[in-house]
Amino acid sequence: MPIDETCASGLEYLALATELLQRARLADPQAGLWEAADLQWWWRTPRRSDAVEQIFWIDDEGPVAAVVLTDWGRAWSCDPIAAPGGRVPLDAVWVRAVEAIEDARLDAVEVLVRDDNVEVRNLLAGSGFVAAHERSGITWMSADDRPAVAPIPEGFVLVDRAVGTSGPHPMRRRSGEAVESRLRQCTLYDPALDLALEADDGQVAGYALFWFDPVTKVGLVEPMRVEDAYQRRGLARALLTAGLERLSQRGARRLKVGYSTDAARALYLGAGFRPTSTSRSYTRRRRVADSETEAP
Repeated sequence: MPIDETCASGLEYLALATELLQRARLADPQAGLWEAADLQWWWRTPRRSDAVEQIFWIDDEGPVAAVVLTDWGRAWSCDPIAAPGGRVPLDAVWVRAVEAIEDARLDAVEVLVRDDNVEVRNLLAGSGFVAAHERSGITWMSADDRPAVAPIPEGFVLVDRAVGTSGPHPMRRRSGEAVESRLRQCTLYDPALDLALEADDGQVAGYALFWFDPVTKVGLVEPMRVEDAYQRRGLARALLTAGLERLSQRGARRLKVGYSTDAARALYLGAGFRPTSTSRSYTRRRRVADSETEAP
């Protein structure tokens, strides 16, 4: 079976990345970091990386590996992805990743790596990447073990974008005015799973987006937030359990959510999620040659 290397950008890239990550998840129920929905969530706001020609390896069944560069403003991320059991070795993917980073002349690049992925950690160390101290994690739960839906606290109402579409999207402040139009370009986005809690005065107290992947039967929570002024009122659990119930009704068999703070970890473990892996970010900064810094 021949394997071809190709490049894609924009929505073509997003379609290939979605197919690749679905293939990877079907090959292994817990390997890797990302679901297809993660990269669709990243699409929510315009980025310089939208125009980058991302590298893919494709066999007769579709994409089997990729190098994904994403612009986050403060730095770029690089994700070398290879489907388990594929015929593209990860070290070969990493060689092309380093070439892509250098060709793009990126000042700062971050790679998130699971602590149990010794192969990638060794590749990063050999390429000059340095580990951060902070750790994040991934948790999973069977949909059959989901908690009962918690009642909505008095003074708040649960809304979704399938019905309440007349007002501005609750994520626009952090993700920009284009967030809803960008999300609606994503094949896995479901406005009925785009939830928010509104106070009696119409203010958004919290929001969460739930993603159901009909190919893998995985339900993902990304993102989830309760605004500071509304913390410690039971809103997070109400929002989370309502979304998990809707994911189960869609057909999700397994549920996943990541965390990067102790508070988020406590919320998810308290709802029945179980941690399966931890990760750290590795960073490399480009050395500016003397010729680039000399005054004209």
